[in-house]
Formats: sequence, structure tokens, C-alpha cells
Amino acid sequence: MFDGIREDIKSVFDRDPAARTTFEVVTCYPGLHARLFHRLAHFLWQSNFKWLARFVSHIARGLTGIEIHPGATIGRRFFIDHGMGVVIGETAEIGDDVTLYHGVTLGGTSWKEGKRHPTLGNGVVVGAGAKILGPIHVGDNAKIGSNAVVVKDVPAGATAAGIPARILDEAKKDSGFNAYGVGRDQNDPLSKAIHGLLGHSVIVDQRINRILDQLEKLGVSVEEERATADKFDPNYLNKIVD
Repeated sequence: MFDGIREDIKSVFDRDPAARTTFEVVTCYPGLHARLFHRLAHFLWQSNFKWLARFVSHIARGLTGIEIHPGATIGRRFFIDHGMGVVIGETAEIGDDVTLYHGVTLGGTSWKEGKRHPTLGNGVVVGAGAKILGPIHVGDNAKIGSNAVVVKDVPAGATAAGIPARILDEAKKDSGFNAYGVGRDQNDPLSKAIHGLLGHSVIVDQRINRILDQLEKLGVSVEEERATADKFDPNYLNKIVD
């Protein structure tokens, strides 16, 4: 147990450059305090002291602003940075070397008994405000962007962002630890697709204008067609995407 606590303290220094002394970490880091309370609550839960486990968890929530159900399973070197508003459900499973930022929810989407909460692999980073919902699996070393809403499995090494979360282009590239789960390429694939359609639309418009020009040279009246085209603002969709 004490070896695990020493690992938790060391993980703070490894992932938070603001940490200066062991005394500061032990006394001023609510994420570490919540982890210590959870160790006790989880032991009580497994020993069938369910009410007492929940009461310890309740006290921890009041002191730290972090709510971890005593039934949740958490691996080694778990780190919660800042911590306020973190919620971890009963059947959540968290691997080793996982990092969560403030406002993260590992929640359930069903009232049925059994597995209801996510499973996070080793080395996962979950950005601030992200919501991972349901009995889904987030693979090893995956990253979840800030404020993402994840409702489907995320492959190992991938980066997911958006609402609902989508896998970004840098998926499955190992770029190491990134604070707040922000990757090198945060371009939304949906936005990319829309911009691609806009570019194709411009090309089509140019071809139509050339056809209309040729028809006018042949004496065909195309005033109505040009008037219809002029009513459309080509920058309208760009404004929506931006």
C-alpha cells in the first residue's frame, strides 16, 4: 500500500511541473487526497462494508470536489490534475498511468445492473470537461480532447475530440504525454469534409458560369439562371463552419 502511495506522489512530479516539494503535494493536491480516500473506500467496499465505503467516499467528495465510487477499479500511478468536478462511476475500470483533468466524467448510460461505466486502458489522458459514457473501452495511450463526449470505443493510441467524439487524423500515432489531451492535429474531420465540399462547389460554379457564357454567345437568354446563382452567398457556409 505504501509503495502505491509513493508511486502516486512521484506521478504528480512526473506530470505537473508546478509541483515543487513532497510536502506541498501531500498537503495541497486534492487529486492525491481523493486517491488516498478511494484506496480506503475500495478496501471497505470489497470487504462488504458497503455503507461505510460510501460514507468515506462521500466525505472525500466534500473535501476534494472529486467523486469516486468505492466500487471503481483504479490502477497504479493514477493522477487527477486540479480535480474539481471529476466523477467516476461504480463499474469504471482505470488502468495504470492514467491522467484525468478537472470536470471529467466516467459515467453510465443505463440503469441496469452490471457493467455500466467505461474502461480506460494504460496511459490514457482525458482532457478537462470530457465525458466518457457507457460501458465502452478506451485503448492504451489514447487521448480524449477537452470537452469531448465519447460514446463509442476509442482505439489504442488514437486521439478523440468533438461532440460526439470522432477520431482525429493523428489516430494511432504515439506522441507521448500531452497536457489536456490536445494532439498536434485537432482539425475536426467533419469540418474538413465540409471545406472539401465547398471547394468542389466553387469548381462546379466556375464550370456552370463558363457554360452560361458560351450559351450567351449562342444567343440563348440565361438571365434567370444568373439571377438564381447571384442570390447564393458563397461565403455563407464558410461562416457556419468557422
